[in-house]
Amino acid sequence: MANLLIIGAGGVGSVVAHKCAQAAKYEQAFSHITLASRTRAKCDAIAQSVKKRLDADLSTAQVDADNVPELCALLRDLKPDLVCNVALPYQDLHIMDACLECGVHYVDTANYEPLDTAKFEYKWQWAYGERFREAGLTALLGSGFDPGVTNVYAAWALKHQLDEVQVLDIIDCNAGDHGQPFATNFNPEINIREVTARGRYWERGEWVETDPLSWSMTYDFPDGIGPKKCYLMYHEELESLVRNLKGIRRARFWMTFSDNYLNHLKVLGNVGMTRIDPVKFQGQDIVPIQFLAKLLPDPASLGPLTKGKTCIGDVLRGVKGGKEKTVYIYNICDHEACYAEVGSQAISYTTGVPAMIGAKMVASGLWRKPGVWNMEQMDPDPFMEDLNRYGLPWQCVEVR
Repeated sequence: MANLLIIGAGGVGSVVAHKCAQAAKYEQAFSHITLASRTRAKCDAIAQSVKKRLDADLSTAQVDADNVPELCALLRDLKPDLVCNVALPYQDLHIMDACLECGVHYVDTANYEPLDTAKFEYKWQWAYGERFREAGLTALLGSGFDPGVTNVYAAWALKHQLDEVQVLDIIDCNAGDHGQPFATNFNPEINIREVTARGRYWERGEWVETDPLSWSMTYDFPDGIGPKKCYLMYHEELESLVRNLKGIRRARFWMTFSDNYLNHLKVLGNVGMTRIDPVKFQGQDIVPIQFLAKLLPDPASLGPLTKGKTCIGDVLRGVKGGKEKTVYIYNICDHEACYAEVGSQAISYTTGVPAMIGAKMVASGLWRKPGVWNMEQMDPDPFMEDLNRYGLPWQCVEVR
């Protein structure tokens, strides 16, 4: 059993706390769990929810994840075996620094990106590889759904379904409806930075760039969701997958957006509200996208409002036994069922459950090896088993 520290008390942090408490109660996966964030009151509210739903205790703490000495003080006090980082991506390196200094294993759900530029790259975290190896510590990157589960799906397909993967399409559909004029299902700043960035996909050994949301296709999703328009985007898991998937020639990422969302986003972009550089307002520097994030609904508030389903999966084309084969591996998640279980909508749920499982894999030793690793570099089988066990059951079908 491991002593676990979770950093981050947003929608995802709440799901991670609930699911880690489940794993501790039913499998003794964790000996103790502490939830920490800048605002301790948020942690306390989540702890109360965990207590009410599971009759399980959760400790809380306050910490500024931008402050390495403060992080180290907390780590030395709590002596966790593992940190599960579900704070903001800008804080990844600070938390990794603290883990190295204090001898603690590390798991996160999203790659580091600088605050002042929309750069979705693993290079900053991969650069920590030798330091984690020398310290005998494991750093597991991107243990959410996409990235995370999508990487594990690809590794599982390569282990069990295909001899090599030549073409990969990751397709993310949120067919839910929260009834709000405009809102984002996770951190508004991160969401809008991703969507407004230039598209990028891998084609025959090089990256090809596209204008933001300029490419689209229609995909017919299972379980009654039906045909939805999907837009090509760049997503961070592509960067590691094209390095680690045998035979890969093309890799793309697609996401669905409603016309309402895109129309609002276009207007906001036209008036400068999606800018990530500071502007002067009444003598003060403000970043328009950060100001916009304060005006939009808190994603955590959307839980009781959201109805419908998500469908996220990988379409993988390759070769098996010398013959071409295509498989589709996917999960269907229901917003209302997620809220009934843990008080969060499916976007937070589909990120928080894999974060718990990644932490469990490292804590148990199944995925513990010194260095910095992406999800597809680990044995996919125990992770895939836990997806079924902890609320994200998957299907694999052959596409003809």
